Amino acid sequence: MTLAYFDCFSGISGDMTLGALVDAGVPIEVLRAELEKLNLPGYEITALKVMRGGISATKVHVCIEEKEQPARHLSDIRGIIEASTLSSSLKRKSIAIFERLAEVEAKVHGTAPDQVHFHEVGAVDAIVDIVGSVIGLEKLGITTITGSPVNVGSGTIKTAHGTLPVPAPATAELLKGIPSYGSSTPFELTTPTGAVILSTLASNFGPLPQMSASRIAYGAGNRELEGRPNVLRLLIGEPAGSYEEDTSLVIETNIDDMNPQVYDYLIEKLMKQGSQDVYLTPIIMKKGRPAILLSVLTEKANSEAVLDTIFRETTSIGVRIREAGRKKLSREIREVETRYGKIRVKISKRGDEILTVTPEHDDCRRIAEEKQVPLKTVMEEAKNEFSRGACYIVESS
Repeated sequence: MTLAYFDCFSGISGDMTLGALVDAGVPIEVLRAELEKLNLPGYEITALKVMRGGISATKVHVCIEEKEQPARHLSDIRGIIEASTLSSSLKRKSIAIFERLAEVEAKVHGTAPDQVHFHEVGAVDAIVDIVGSVIGLEKLGITTITGSPVNVGSGTIKTAHGTLPVPAPATAELLKGIPSYGSSTPFELTTPTGAVILSTLASNFGPLPQMSASRIAYGAGNRELEGRPNVLRLLIGEPAGSYEEDTSLVIETNIDDMNPQVYDYLIEKLMKQGSQDVYLTPIIMKKGRPAILLSVLTEKANSEAVLDTIFRETTSIGVRIREAGRKKLSREIREVETRYGKIRVKISKRGDEILTVTPEHDDCRRIAEEKQVPLKTVMEEAKNEFSRGACYIVESS
């Protein structure tokens, strides 16, 4: 496993991401050659060493010939990528990033993803930034991506929709559920392009994980900042421990006076809000009263939504909260092609050692109902196809 940690103490943008990847060892000539497969004319990409706040970093410039860019739709960008001669994995990851961006823009502007007009992020330089970043990560052999809390800056930014506050609405939506913060720097430090690359590809956010870094690289931003180097730091190496580690919140409450029919709805709602786990434990309270212990495991970023739901949807008037350190196996979601159809399979690993292989229950159940075959038969078929190697990674953490 090769781990990449994006340290966003001065934010993140598309060109900073490209700069960090080139600084980490992706030759600019290789990047150019891969990007030429997009058959996207009208730009030139260059890289040079610069100083930012006393730190030597790589600045990647994407110079476009036409300043006025068409407002492309998702279908336009998907067509450009699908018509290219890039590898299938590069196409899939690049399109996934633009699809996420379209979903967010549609939510912000109250329309459908296919109707979104990409303005700044539909320009040639943004397409190059996003696809180039996916290329760079693959060339470096990165298998797992994590990130720090994200500095968004402050102030306002001029866009095609007028002057907007920092973070821009799309950036704020992309960073939902991700630790982020403002700073006294009166500029946009995190752009929608940087936010969508990181939020789509990274599996976890927090402090620097246990890792043995073999490369430390810096991608430069456009300007010098007062009080901080305007760089994106990228650390690349191998996990130092056998397990992944993080910290979650455990929120608990005892309930002895609620209609039990509510619990099914409550659990479903809490899970949709991003809770990592929700479970019920029968307990005996004072005076021999039977009750239910409701336990919710969640990230800090989702804790306010979880608390609001508990107090609105249950009879609880108080909860207990504690931090819990977690050690866990790394996870990959792979997709296998079976005689019944495509099925996702969860692969749990310690380092490079596969410890468990679990077909996704929802996929297997859906196929079992559609094909009218036993559920256990579908699950066995998925495991057998995985063992034959007939799969590809669609998500990793």
